[in-house]
Amino acid sequence: MQFGEDSVRDVEGLRGVARQLAAARSPGQRVVGVLAAMGSTTSELLQLAHEVSSTPHERELDMLVSVGERAACALTAMALVDLGYPAVSLTGSQAGIVTDTAHGRARIVDVRARRIHDALDGGAIVLVAGFQGVSTDAEVTTLGRGGSEATAVALAAALAASACVLLRTAEVHSADPRIVGGARRLSAVSYDELLELGAHGHRVLPLRSVELARNHGVRLHVRSPSPDAEGTWVVKEDDERMLERAIISGVAHTVDETVYRVDDVPAATLFSALADAAVNVDTILQTSDGLVFSASNDDARSAAAVLDGLDARWSADSELGQVSVVGAGMRSHPGVAATAFATLEKNGIEPVIVTTSPIRISCHVRRDAVERAVRALHDAFGLAESAEAADG
Repeated sequence: MQFGEDSVRDVEGLRGVARQLAAARSPGQRVVGVLAAMGSTTSELLQLAHEVSSTPHERELDMLVSVGERAACALTAMALVDLGYPAVSLTGSQAGIVTDTAHGRARIVDVRARRIHDALDGGAIVLVAGFQGVSTDAEVTTLGRGGSEATAVALAAALAASACVLLRTAEVHSADPRIVGGARRLSAVSYDELLELGAHGHRVLPLRSVELARNHGVRLHVRSPSPDAEGTWVVKEDDERMLERAIISGVAHTVDETVYRVDDVPAATLFSALADAAVNVDTILQTSDGLVFSASNDDARSAAAVLDGLDARWSADSELGQVSVVGAGMRSHPGVAATAFATLEKNGIEPVIVTTSPIRISCHVRRDAVERAVRALHDAFGLAESAEAADG
C-alpha cells in the first residue's frame, strides 16, 4: 500500500495511515506500506539546501531529502505499535532497493527484499521509505518524480504481492470531472489504456509506475483513502471485465503543449539535440513540408534554444490543445474514428493534427475548443452510461 503526501500531511494523517495498514493486516494478510514525506517536508529541506548553498552537491542533496520519508515511516511504525500491531520501518537501502548511480533521478535496478521477508515472516507490518534507494556504488539515491509509486510497484513485484494499492485523492475517471459533469469512475482499465490516458493528460499516476507494473505483471488498485472506496483496478487486457467492456475507456486532454514545425533539419539531428537538452517530445509527424512535433510548455525555452542552435527554420504554436480518445476495444470495433471525427465536425471543431496508436486517436485542436471537444466525445461514446453500467 502506497500513501502519498495527501495521506501523510500531518500527525493525524499518519495515525490514519496506521489504522488503514492495521485494517489490511487484520484478515491475516502480509502488509507493506510505502510512505511519502509529510506535508511540505521535502520542499522545506530543498529550501534549506539552497539557503546554505547556491549549488547544493547532488550526493548531499539526496542524503538530505531522503530524510522526510524515513521520518514518516518511523512515526507510523510507532502509531502501529500503539494500536497493538508489531511494525518496523526501513529506509530504502535497508529494504533492498538497489538503483543506478544517478542522484536525484535514479532508476531501480534490483530489489533484494530479504529483510522485508524476514520481518513479514515475524508477523510485522513493514514500513518502507519511498522515493529512495542505495546505488550500486553504495550511495543513498532518490528516485525523482513518481519515485514513491515506483518503489511500491517494485516491492510488489519482488514480493509477489497479490496487489499494489496506490491511495490518492484523484481517481481514474472517464474524463476530467471538472470538465465533464457525467464523468464516471472506471472500475478497471488495462495497463496500456492507463499509459495512453496518462501520456495525454489524464495524470492520476506517474507513467513510470504503470510501466513498471505492466512489465512485471503487478495488479494495481488505485483508490481513495476512504475505507469503502472501490477504486480502479489496472490489469492485463484479458483480465477482469475485458470480455464485456466499453469500446472506449476515456477521453484525455492537455493544454500545456506547444506544437513546433521545423524545416531543413534531418530528423535524427533534431531529436538527438532535443534529447540532449532533456526536452520531452510527444507527437511527431513528418510531412512533405518538414517535421512537426509537440512538447510541454515547460520545455519551451530549451526547445527554442535547440532549434536556434541548429539554425533551423521553425515556428511554434502554443494555442493548440490535444484531445485523445482511448480504449483497447477500438482494436476490434470499426467505426471509432468515424464517430470521433463526425462528432468534432458536428460541433464545428477542426482537427489541426491527428495521430493514432492501436488504442488511441488524438487530435490537436484550437485551445478554446478543447473542453467542448472533451464533452462532445465523452457524450458521443456514451462513456457516462458505460462507466455507470460497468461500476454497477
